[in-house]
Amino acid sequence: MKRLKRPLESGNSHLSLERGLRVIEAISDAGGSATVSEIARKTALPRSTTHHLLRSLIDFGYLVQEGQTRPYMLAPKISRLTGRNWTQAQLAEISIPFLDELSRRTGEGTSLAILREGVVTVVAKRDSEGPVRVVQQVGATRPIYCTAVGKTLSAWLPERELEATLGRIVFKRFTARTITTVAAFRQQLARIRAAGFAFDNEEHIEGIRCLAAPVRDQSGEVCAALCIVGPKNRLSLRRLRELRKSLAALGSDLSVRLGYKGFSDTMVKGSQRSIAAAQFNQNKNQKGGG
Repeated sequence: MKRLKRPLESGNSHLSLERGLRVIEAISDAGGSATVSEIARKTALPRSTTHHLLRSLIDFGYLVQEGQTRPYMLAPKISRLTGRNWTQAQLAEISIPFLDELSRRTGEGTSLAILREGVVTVVAKRDSEGPVRVVQQVGATRPIYCTAVGKTLSAWLPERELEATLGRIVFKRFTARTITTVAAFRQQLARIRAAGFAFDNEEHIEGIRCLAAPVRDQSGEVCAALCIVGPKNRLSLRRLRELRKSLAALGSDLSVRLGYKGFSDTMVKGSQRSIAAAQFNQNKNQKGGG
């Protein structure tokens, strides 16, 4: 009897494996995220079979689903196995619940930005509620040297990449606070690495302040910057210090979602420290501090 069962079990296993791989391929072809209906249609599998395969793939760590009504997404495990980085579209979709929660906690606008070939681009955003808000645009680019997201993405670049990036920057003065030299930029990057945050105190746009923190992927590298943005009258320096905890927590959560496993108790506590006093004091002593 056992000999008769082995070929049958082997065949069933082969069929299940084939179907599971088809499901993963269908989600990948859809950009890394798809609903059960979309997956069933792409794989030509019954919906009940598709649902069973999806639950099994979640159990094995190859897929994730943030909620029962949310699409199914490729898990960090696949990126670790293939060595591939998250695409811009994947980062944008994965970050949305985290941006929503950060906006809910802070009452301000939030965004996620990435650095590709020296260009800082906003890939996802949530605007704050209310009549006074900073409206952001997905796809908009940001100066790398005078925005919180740009400075965050620069601060953790490998030295060779940083040197190449610095060589491409054309420093333009947007406001009285804008950094205009490589030396000043390097000093800020050192403070940002020590503090774990980057601060834009009206350096890009008058009346607008931003606070950003790094987001890491499965490789441990900084792949994006998570940002809080709002008008100066709401984002006083004191309130920015208070908001850093929510920013650090959501940045850590998003990093874990992207496969980062490097957090320790010491790192988590360190990520909740205040923005370096020297950085705040420098900006506060400049014209128009809040």
